[in-house]
This record gives sequence, C-alpha cells and structure tokens, in this order.
Amino acid sequence: MFADRARIIIRSGKGGDGHVSFRRELYVPDGGPDGGDGGKGGDVIFEVDEGLNTLIDFRHRRKFAAQDGQEGGKRRCHGSNGADIVLKVPEGTVIKEAKSGQVIADMSGENRRQVILKGGRGGNGNMHYATSTMQAPKYAQPGQEAKELEVLLELKVIADVGLVGYPNVGKSTFLSRVTNATPKIANYHFTTLSPNLGVVDIEGGGFVIADIPGLIEGASEGVGLGHEFLRHIERTRVMIHIVDAASVEGRDPVDDILKINGELAAYNEDLAKRPQVIAANKIDAIYAEDEDPIARLKEVFEPQGIPVYAISAVTGQGVKELLYHVQEMLRELPQEKIVFEQEYDPELHLAGSNLPFTVEKSTEEENTYIVEGPRIEKMLGYTNLESEKGFQFFQNFLKDNGILDQLEDLGIQDGDTVKMYGFQFDYYK
Repeated sequence: MFADRARIIIRSGKGGDGHVSFRRELYVPDGGPDGGDGGKGGDVIFEVDEGLNTLIDFRHRRKFAAQDGQEGGKRRCHGSNGADIVLKVPEGTVIKEAKSGQVIADMSGENRRQVILKGGRGGNGNMHYATSTMQAPKYAQPGQEAKELEVLLELKVIADVGLVGYPNVGKSTFLSRVTNATPKIANYHFTTLSPNLGVVDIEGGGFVIADIPGLIEGASEGVGLGHEFLRHIERTRVMIHIVDAASVEGRDPVDDILKINGELAAYNEDLAKRPQVIAANKIDAIYAEDEDPIARLKEVFEPQGIPVYAISAVTGQGVKELLYHVQEMLRELPQEKIVFEQEYDPELHLAGSNLPFTVEKSTEEENTYIVEGPRIEKMLGYTNLESEKGFQFFQNFLKDNGILDQLEDLGIQDGDTVKMYGFQFDYYK
C-alpha cells in the first residue's frame, strides 16, 4: 500500500537528574559535595532517506522516543547522555503539528536532517552549589523534562510538472509514453491509486513529472481521495491539464477544465494560479465533423493565457511539441523548489509545557493556594528548604517555571498561604 500520511507521537529524552553526594575518604571525615551532573536527554531527529518513497514505516508504530539521560553519580561522575532517535523519511515529507496543522519542517531541498525535539538538559549535581556559607548543599538540580508532541507527516511528491484531469482522460497513457522515450527514463510506480513519478528526458534538459490520478468534482472537500491527491501537486511549478477532447465518455472538455480548476482554487488558491497548459487528448478518436473541439478549447482558454495543444497519447501525435513547450515554461520560471516555511517551533511552543503542574485556590481554607505536580514533589525531595541558599534555589525554580505567575493570576496576596506536599509557605512578593 502507498502511504503518504501518518500521525505519530514523538518524545525527546528527559535530562538526567543531578546527584547529591559527599566525598568520603579515609582521613577526610568532612569531604565536600561531589555529586555529578545528569546527562542530556536524546534528541528526536528527522532525516531524508533517498531509498524511501512512502511513509509506510510509520503506519504500524505510533510512538517514537529518544533515550533519557542518565542520573549523575558520586565522585563528580557525569551521567551518560541519552541516545538520539533518528527517523528516516522520504524526501518531500512535511512535518506538521497535529492539532493546528502548522508546518514544523519540510524535509526537502537542502534540508536533509533536522532536530525536531531537543532532549532535556541534564541537572547540576550538588558540587555546583557549595559556597563559603553553604559548604554541604543537600540538593541538586533535576534534569529538564522530556518534550512530547503529536505530529502529522505528509508526503508531498516533488515534481516539476503535475498532470491533472478527470479519470480516464489518458493521463496514465500519456505518462507511460513520455517517460519511456529513452533508456535513461526511470518510472516509479506505487499503486494504481497513488501518484506515479517519471523523468522526462528530452533534448535541452529533462524534468520530473507526476501523474496525480483521481481528481473529481468535490475533491477539495475531501470527496473520494481528493485531499490525498491534491497535496501532491502543491509543489509543482507547471500543470499539464489533460482533457478528453473527443468526449469519449460524453463529458464536455471545457466544463471538465473549469470544474477541475475550481477544485484546485477551493483547495489552495495558489494552485489555480500556477502556469497551465492544456493537453487536448484523444484527437485520434475525434469523428464529429460539425464542431472542432480543439478550436473551441483554444477560443475559451488561450485568451486567459493557457495554451492548448492537440495530442494523442496513443499515437504520439503532438506530444513532442507539448513537451518542448513545457520545458520552455519551466526554463522561464524561477528554478527554486517550492519549500514550505516553518510555522510552528516546538522549542517555543513547548517551553512552558515541560513541567506539568496545577495551581488552585483552596475551596476549604481561606487565603490558601495549593500547588501540585510530580516535578515539584521531586524538587522538594532534593532541596534543603532549611537553608537560605536552598530556599532561594527553590524560589527560582518556581519562578522559572511560571508557577509564581499563575499564583499571581489567581489573585494571591502578601501573607497568603501556599501548600505543596506537606510544606506550607507564606507568600511575599
């Protein structure tokens, strides 16, 4: 099965906690602190793999996590860093934040490898907190929490030219003809319902062409497989719009073009503005003498700047002229590939979410606020609140993680009580 979409959860590694320990040697009864630092958590990295052309590897596994950093040890031993996780994807994969649909990264062009989630920083051991007045600190810094994010992976085929049109107008026949012209041509088939890529090699320079099958009326609203196919032509610079000029199935070719262009505009207005050329196919099957469908197509669309070429994908008539015209169109257009810009930065959006906690006003006690969260509980276990240095360290922890801001948003006043896991403090700004 051709897989061009996947929804997965990625998690960076948690930073290792700093260690609390003291030097213990013979004849050194009161050694100083020697707790080592925790290791850094592993990163989540996406990397382009030229050998892949689907996202099938992400269909059967949903969660991917980097390794946590190791806790620091005695004798100033630094905890080992967690291993990164590298996720291989095909070129053209766009990584989006799942809820908003905003682009995090586009694995195209020069972007072959990108860190999407950074691992948590390792915590400092207690050896960092010794001062002239506090020579035996009994606290260390916890490692930074892991970051977790649900992302949507979308494979958008990278091709210079996209073939659009109704089913059965001859797109597949056209593609097989133009991409089997010489032995140099490579043709990549996935399934009958998926995009087919081929390389057109003609004198003066070739180009990559993609057949995007299945476009029908209502595609922009997701009818049939509309969205799945429309996303593949977002990168194309030129579109060849193939129509059945002979009306073999009884449809009006002018009406077909107007409807398909309407679907393109409804999905993405920029798509409808891309340069187009109309390939009026099946001229070998035109038998009507009373009306010339090619002349009618030219009359309607050439005043709009859309050239019309009469071709037969079966016999090859007119195909070479069409390809040379497309080559010239590409030559005149900007050469840079279409790359989607970043809209969502996990480092900014997740900065405040890596320390889960709750801050609530007590419903049972007046002027009392309750703060809870697993990291806060762990910090209280590490920190010596009896010492001035330790208490200041804990206050900075509350401030850096936005807990004091939340208390103030709830209306806390000087002298009010804050409770945390058996500890209570009077609040003073």
